[in-house]
Amino acid sequence: MADVIGEQDIRGENIDRAVKGFALQEYKLKRVCLIQSSSKWTETYYKETATELSGAASRNIKGVARLAAFPYVEPSWTKVSTRLIKHAAEGVISMEDKMTDAIDVQARTLLRVARAIAKSVDSAIYSAITSDANVNTAAAVAVWDDATVANRDPIRDILTGIQYITVDNYDPLRNGYLLVTPKDYTNLMMNSKVINNPSFKTADVVSNGVVGQICGLKIIVTTSVDDDEAAIIVGQTAVTWKSAVGLTTAIIEDRGIKYTIRAWEIGVPIVTNPEAIHIITNTQT
Repeated sequence: MADVIGEQDIRGENIDRAVKGFALQEYKLKRVCLIQSSSKWTETYYKETATELSGAASRNIKGVARLAAFPYVEPSWTKVSTRLIKHAAEGVISMEDKMTDAIDVQARTLLRVARAIAKSVDSAIYSAITSDANVNTAAAVAVWDDATVANRDPIRDILTGIQYITVDNYDPLRNGYLLVTPKDYTNLMMNSKVINNPSFKTADVVSNGVVGQICGLKIIVTTSVDDDEAAIIVGQTAVTWKSAVGLTTAIIEDRGIKYTIRAWEIGVPIVTNPEAIHIITNTQT
C-alpha cells in the first residue's frame, strides 16, 4: 500500500537518512580502520610479530655454505580475543516542541544523537590504539607549546614516529595519518618550522575530518585523542573495525505525546598490527 504524506514510514526514512548523514560527518577515526563484518559476539584474531625473520646465531641467512641445510625461520603470532560493544543513544521530542518550538528541535536532536554514537565509536577506537602494549611510544622533545619557542620541535617528533614505524616494516608515508587534539593542531600549525617551510605542510586533502597533510601524513583533528599526546597510524593496516551492526536508527511515535529518536551501532576495534602505530606523549604543558 502506498504511503501518504505524514505516515510514519516516510518520517522514519527521513529520520534514518538524516541521522546517518550527520554521523558520517562526525566519524573521524573510524575512517582510518579497515572495516570488516562480524557475525559472532566474540572476535578472535592473531597479531603477527613485525620483526623480520632471521636464522639462529649459528645459522645466519647470509652466507649459507654449499650443500648446507637452510637456516630455519618461523613467524610467530599471538592469539587475542575481544567482545563486540554496543553503542546506543536516544533523544525525545515532545509533540508540542516539534510543532511550536522556535528552533528545529527535531533536526538538533537528530544531530546530537548521531554525534553521540560517532563520538563513542571514535573514542573506543582511540582507546584501543593507545592501550596496546606493543604500540611504539616516545615522548616529545619538548611540549609543543613550550614557553621557550626554540625548544618546540613537533616536526622532529613526527619524523621520529615515522622512523619507528618504518623500522618495524610498515610504510606510514603510503597511507599514514597524524591524529591530534585541537590544541596540538593549533600549536603544530603555529610552529616556526611549519610556517617558515611550507613544504612540511600541504592542504591538498581536506575532507571527512582530514584537514591537510604534514610530513606526508594526513592530519585528523579530533577531541577523541587524549590530551597531551598525538598518534601516527598506518590507515587500514593497524586497526580493524569489526562491525556486527552498522549505524541503525528508529523513530518511535507515542501519538499525541512524543517522538523517540533512537540510534545504535555494534562493533569493536581490534589492533592487529600495533607496530604500525606510534604515540607521541607529552605534547602539552
